[in-house]
This record gives sequence, structure tokens and C-alpha cells, in this order.
Amino acid sequence: MKYIYVLCLIVLASVYAKETYTTENDNLDIEALIRDVPALEEFVGCFLDTVECNPVAADFKNDIKEAVEQLCEKCTDAQKHIFKRFLEGLKEKLPAKYEAFKKKYDADGNHFPALEAVIADF
Repeated sequence: MKYIYVLCLIVLASVYAKETYTTENDNLDIEALIRDVPALEEFVGCFLDTVECNPVAADFKNDIKEAVEQLCEKCTDAQKHIFKRFLEGLKEKLPAKYEAFKKKYDADGNHFPALEAVIADF
């Protein structure tokens, strides 16, 4: 009988465990990226399909659409911080590309205000 209880607890824990995106690039130095405008342009260019993606940018690009639509529900705290600082840096340094990014990933403007509120404290 004990084994059944333990098995049930394991199953419940796995059901309620939060699924996250891969943490492989959670250590990205986002501050250095924001300071390096050509590198920032390369990242956003990848996201906008105007330049070839490097492996790190490609990894983030895989999840952007879903992260925007689901308000970063699967993002780790590190990813929320990276996303927040990326958007802030992009808005400040490359405002036209920030608008293009928003248009591509939230054409109707339904998600960005809520997304920015979700990641504001990170």
C-alpha cells in the first residue's frame, strides 16, 4: 500500500512540475549584448529572419513565438530577465527593430503589454 501512495505522489509531482525551456543559454551576458549594438543587431536580425542565426540566437528564436503568446509561462527566471533586458535594450538602441520585433511576434498587439508586465520584475 505504501508503494501505491509513493507512486501517486510521484505522478502528481510530475504533473504539477513546471515545464521550462532549455536552460542551456541562461547564462547569456545580456548586458554585454546590449552594449554591443552590432551583436544586438545580429540577434534581432536572426529573430526577424534578416540574417543567419548563430547557435545561441537560434536557440532563443525557437521559443520566442510561444514565449510571447504564453506570456513567458515556460521561461526560467533567468530567461525572463534576459527577455526583459533584451526588449529594453532593443527599444532604447534600435527602436525601429523593436517595433518590427513586436509586429512579427505579436501582430495584433494582444500579448506584449501583458508579457512586459510579467517580466517587469526580472
